[in-house]
Formats: sequence, C-alpha cells, structure tokens
Amino acid sequence: CILVPYGKELCGLLHPYLDLFFTFARIGACTFGGGYAMLPILQREIVDKRGWATEDELMDYYAIGQCTPGVIAVNTSTFIGYKTHGLPGAVAATAGMISPSLVIIIIIAAFIQQFAHLEIVQNAFAGIRIAVCALVLQSVWKMAKKGVVDVTTAVILVITFIAVAFLGISPVTMVVVAAAAGILVNLIRRR
Repeated sequence: CILVPYGKELCGLLHPYLDLFFTFARIGACTFGGGYAMLPILQREIVDKRGWATEDELMDYYAIGQCTPGVIAVNTSTFIGYKTHGLPGAVAATAGMISPSLVIIIIIAAFIQQFAHLEIVQNAFAGIRIAVCALVLQSVWKMAKKGVVDVTTAVILVITFIAVAFLGISPVTMVVVAAAAGILVNLIRRR
C-alpha cells in the first residue's frame, strides 16, 4: 500500500474492507449466469477458503436474498460483508460484487448493437445460455441436497415447485407459505 504519509496504518485499517471488495469483485467478474450460477464459487471462496460463513449460513443468505428485493448475489454479498465487518463491510462487499458487472455492462452496451447481428456472436450467446443452465442446475442440486433433509422438506419443495412453475403462483407468496409451513411443522414436532 503506497499511501503517503500514513500508508501502512491506513492500509492496515482498510485491509479487511479491501479484502472483501476484491474477493467479491473477483467473484463478480468470474461468474456468469446470475446469483444461482454464483453459488458454487461463493461456496468455495466464502465458506471453504475464507471461512466468512458456514455452508448453512450461505444457504440462509441465499434464501433471504431470494425473498428480498434486488439481485440474489448482491444481497448475499451484502449479508456476508455485514456479518464479517458490519456496515462498512456490507458496503465494501456490495461494491465489489457490482463493480465488474457495471464495467462489463457499460462496455457491452457501447458495442452490442454493432456486433449482435453477427452469427458468431449469436452462437456464442446460445452456448453461454446452455452453460448458464448447467450452472444453475448444479446450484439447485446443491441447495436441494442441503435443504431437503426429510419427507416434510421434500413435500414443501415439490409443492412450491408445482405452485410456481405450473400454477403461476408468485414466488414471494410461496416463500412466505413455505416459511410458515416450516415454522408450523417445527412447532408440531416439538409438541
């Protein structure tokens, strides 16, 4: 850190926030396909390498991130930053997560109209869509293995999927219903 005259002191003070920023910037820059596709990378970086959250906490942050307004990956980074270093950590992690996307989107927006009609670009997008589907399926599989722990949770999963995918019920409604079902089942089991 070359910040004169208080370089080392300032760098030591900012280190945890810079670490959060650059970790999430790296995740944001290397992950394509949105929040669900990001789960394996978040797991490796946040849980396995850095120990900033447990696997269960990460799943909880994902679930909360799904229920709150905004992008899941950004919400999750905010939760992790807040958990590790309070409000400044939340700001650093969130800024890190959105910075690569912001820069990349600005660059793509400047040039997309000039190249979108090219067959090679259309083929590349088709390939990217398929790869993203595979990443999302991997994330869903991991989340299901961790979340479905008994028959009750399996039933909640199936009912929620059918309600959202086939009956057109709002995901927000089903998240609230699933949360209420989880609480109710837990209360019944305690009795």
